[in-house]
Amino acid sequence: MNDSQLLRYSRHILLDEIGIEGQQKLLAARALVIGAGGLGSPAAMYLASAGVGHITLVDNDTVDLTNLQRQIAHTTERVGQPKAESARLTLAQINPEITVTALNERVDDARLAELVAAADVVLDCTDNFATRHAVNRACVAARKPLVSGAVIRFDGQISVFDPRSGEQPCYSCLFPQDQNFEDVACSTMGVFAPLVGVVGAMQAAEALKLLMGVGGSLAGRLMMLDGLHMEWTSIGVGRNDACPVCANTQQPQGE
Repeated sequence: MNDSQLLRYSRHILLDEIGIEGQQKLLAARALVIGAGGLGSPAAMYLASAGVGHITLVDNDTVDLTNLQRQIAHTTERVGQPKAESARLTLAQINPEITVTALNERVDDARLAELVAAADVVLDCTDNFATRHAVNRACVAARKPLVSGAVIRFDGQISVFDPRSGEQPCYSCLFPQDQNFEDVACSTMGVFAPLVGVVGAMQAAEALKLLMGVGGSLAGRLMMLDGLHMEWTSIGVGRNDACPVCANTQQPQGE
């Protein structure tokens, strides 16, 4: 790291758990953020400020006036612009030393597999079950850790699904993909603006810890937030041995 980087990241470097070695891991890391809206905005902004070397943003939507109540990576002047590009501009202002790739596209399974394979960590900041399951399948196949978050009304949730050990549950273990869960949209149900900041920031925190290999992650746990009464609930999430997505991904003995 040069002198400017040592100064920029000094508050991380001061932490014994991170130090120069941990910060260098972040600078060399690649994060994939799927969704540049309410969750993706704070998550990506904290990844950028922390110095994650390459961030790829994926979102095929455009900035709408109704987004600005909570999607803090966007501005009034950018209404009508692609969200991925708008967020890229914000991240560049926060940290011009990192590389940010903005993809204004709806990715199919093949493209998703390509993007996930190139990442060190994946953050699912989307708002529908079909996309979440597609992201989960790609992460399980590529054995890449997935940080998943969701917020609606006054309720939020976050967990980590880490297939690298072959022992942890995947997203489909918790929400089976063959069950018909109803998607609930912010446009019809509403969402309390600060909650996406809380959960999005926690997604960034989990991703940074995974990239540096420090602390313990939320793998095997689901954190649920009742934002109306500001109460957290943590429940254990077990692996489903019959899960069609991850049941056959356990590592052989000795690997």
